[in-house]
Amino acid sequence: MNNTIRVLLVDDQSLVRTGIQTLLNRKPDIEVVGQASDGAEALHLVSILDPDVVLMDIRMPGMDGIEATRQLTARGSRPAVIILTTFDDDENVFGGLAAGARGYLLKDVDHKALAEAIRAVAAGHALLQPEITPRVLREFSRLSSTHSRSARSPLTADRLALLTERELAILKLLATGKTNQEMSEQLLISIGTVKNHISSILHKLDVRDRTQAALLAQQAGMHE
Repeated sequence: MNNTIRVLLVDDQSLVRTGIQTLLNRKPDIEVVGQASDGAEALHLVSILDPDVVLMDIRMPGMDGIEATRQLTARGSRPAVIILTTFDDDENVFGGLAAGARGYLLKDVDHKALAEAIRAVAAGHALLQPEITPRVLREFSRLSSTHSRSARSPLTADRLALLTERELAILKLLATGKTNQEMSEQLLISIGTVKNHISSILHKLDVRDRTQAALLAQQAGMHE
């Protein structure tokens, strides 16, 4: 059981916490080690329970989830935070990510996808729900467009030069927020092949996850 991922649930609704815990505890590699009803309690329990992942709601009485995430990040706390909420407006999405969250999911997410997200962030990756990813990429695109194209790092060009033609095609689709399924259908290749190409892209670009790869591609103008 040494490889079990320890999870702390943070939500002001006890019924929601209980339901999520019941679903997650059915996964052999995931264990819910505690529950908190607000951000302040979450900060306290993180220091005691040392979870690997915190599932954090946003709107709670007292300290909300974004502030709790910000404080965990400022403290250099070990657990990765996944925002799990019903709110998908830009203010909350960007606020949660800016606070240091490694993932952002909506509460209508399938329990299998939630488990995969927990595994992903526990392994050091970042993850966004597909419906949210394009908006995040558009915002970063808007921000990056304020900088001169001449200021692009030569290192970016050097890394891109390592990619094959197919990998460049997939990276361009990543930059526009396409899912693996959408890339598979557009390029007429299997999802497994898409995943293999993405793994190769991440290695060659020396980035942690697909979101970082997409942002790098946007900086290079590949989303246009």
